[in-house]
Formats: sequence, structure tokens, C-alpha cells
Amino acid sequence: MIFSSDNWSGAHPAISASLARHAEGMAAAYGSSPLDTEVARRFDALFEREVAVFYVGTGTAANSLALSAFNRPGGVVLCHGEAHIMVDECGAPEFFAHGSRLAPVAGPGGMMEPAALKRALEGFDPAFVHGGRPVAVSISQSAESGALYAPATVGEIASNGHGLAVHMDGARFANAVAALGISPAEASWKAGVDVMSFGGTKNGCWCAEAIVFFDPDKAADFAFNHKRAGQLFSKSRFVSAQFDAYLTDDLWLSLASHANAMADGLRRGIETADNARSAWPTAANEVFAVLKRDAADRARAEGALFYDWHVGGDTPVGDDEVLVRLVASWSTSLEEVENLIRLIG
Repeated sequence: MIFSSDNWSGAHPAISASLARHAEGMAAAYGSSPLDTEVARRFDALFEREVAVFYVGTGTAANSLALSAFNRPGGVVLCHGEAHIMVDECGAPEFFAHGSRLAPVAGPGGMMEPAALKRALEGFDPAFVHGGRPVAVSISQSAESGALYAPATVGEIASNGHGLAVHMDGARFANAVAALGISPAEASWKAGVDVMSFGGTKNGCWCAEAIVFFDPDKAADFAFNHKRAGQLFSKSRFVSAQFDAYLTDDLWLSLASHANAMADGLRRGIETADNARSAWPTAANEVFAVLKRDAADRARAEGALFYDWHVGGDTPVGDDEVLVRLVASWSTSLEEVENLIRLIG
């Protein structure tokens, strides 16, 4: 009953098999092997246009380096105050962009509000050198709250950004696409996204993250940032091997759909439990719930793993209660879900 994080999940057998198969023999290094070229074409097909793809080792590296491509002196990146880049990446976005800073934008439920972005941008005077200048807007799909941006909302954010680069943290992009029931293109560049962090590690890969530029011209100088940050892998075929299996026959969406379905089971169980209630609505593979403290302790004593969470929004949490996050993964079983609900009671 491991609901701590989808980062705890293992690798899907098809991805492991692909990695083992491509580990044999010799192959050109630094992204120039036939497999690397083939997988690059797979990304073009996935997003229905020519894209530029760069592999990195972690989601933090993906987010930080993607944003570095748009920084200028005095650069400011606007994001929600609870965004992963704001609270969970140890200042890496500022570090890799060499002096940019992050500015929080308000919004209910952990989601950036387009009108709030517009107000925040109005607070910057391009002639006032002391205040810096906005260079990009970053959103997470799905958000840290487990909610999803509709394409229309992404488009409104891009429009209110007045030409600023729009970055999408897609660590759980697969779960978002599966839940929204739209194409990857509709969920990204067609809605106004310029660059995204495309995550595979949380969804069945060993260690596979990619930065995807939807206009290759905007990545003209990025290879130098990529190399300087130590993210240009010599044996890039090992990342390509993972993505090769991940993207074959829509395995990535099948895995995400399973995780979402298991999360739906958790939601239904929590709604009918005596000792639990939903903290706020979520749509993908994360569930936030308020549990009676003794019910949470009882579940943990029987082996259930999940994290306490910060109190978010207007959700009341009593002295005898605890707010928790439950994350389902591609490998979560129905039995695990049913056992947890039974223990919560």
C-alpha cells in the first residue's frame, strides 16, 4: 500500500526490456545514434510538429534548464506560489538561469489565475531597471494540487503573458493528457506552450526526462546550456531506449490511465468512508484527503505509506485530523486501493 509518490514506482517490463536490448553492442554517442534519431522523430509525431528534444536526468534539471533558455539580465519567471519550481527545487531555476528570480502569482486551488497573472505583469515597469523584467511564465500540468488546466485556461495564461515564453512542468503530463482526453499537441503548443518538461520517470521509466521546444529556433543556443549543466549524456541511447518503449503503442498513456483509475478508486472510497473526506477536487493520479488521525495511524501501522501535506486552500482540518496526499502510480493495484480504504474505515 505505497501511496507516498509515483516516484517510488519501479520500471515497466517493456521499458526494462528495451533498455536491455539496446544495451548491447556499440552505438554513436551524444545523441547521434540511429536510435536517438528515431526517437526524436517519435517526439515529432507525438506532438504533430517538428520539435527539439534534449534529455536530462531529473525533473528539476528539466524545469531549470528549460527556463534558462529564456532568461535575460534582470529576468523574472512568474509561477504559482505553490509551484514545484518555487517550493521544491532548492533554487535550481535561479541557479541555472544565472540570476533570474521567481515571482509568485496567486490563484485558487494551486492553479495560476489568468487575471492574477495579468495584474502581476502590470506591476512591472519595463523602464524601471530596479524591478527587473519578466521573461517567462511557468505552469504545472498537473498542478501541485492535483488539479488540471483546461487548454482554454492555458491559452488565456499565454495571452495574458503578452508574448512571454510559456513553460509547462510536465512531470505528470501523461496523467494530465489521459485525464483530459485530448492530444499531447492540444495540451501543449496548440494551447500556447513554448517549452515543456516531459516526464517519464514517474510513469514507468527508469530515469527519462526530456525538455521539448515546440519551435526548434528557440533552442538555437540551448545546446550550450545543456552541456554546461552536465546534462549532455554520452550514452543517450539508454534514455532513447526507454522513450522508445514508452511511446510505442501509447504505453505512456496506458500507464497513466491506470494510475488515474486507481486514484479514482481512492476518491470513491474516501467519499463513502466514515473517517475520511476529500480535501479538494483532483482529476489525475493525486488525491488529497482529510483523515481522522487514528484512522491514518491505523493504516500506517498496517503498512500503508503516504505523506502528511500542508494545509491548502480553505480546507478545515481539525485537531483530531490530518491532511494527507495519496498518489497512485502505474503499478498501483486495485487490492492496494481496497485495503487502504478498508483500513481507513
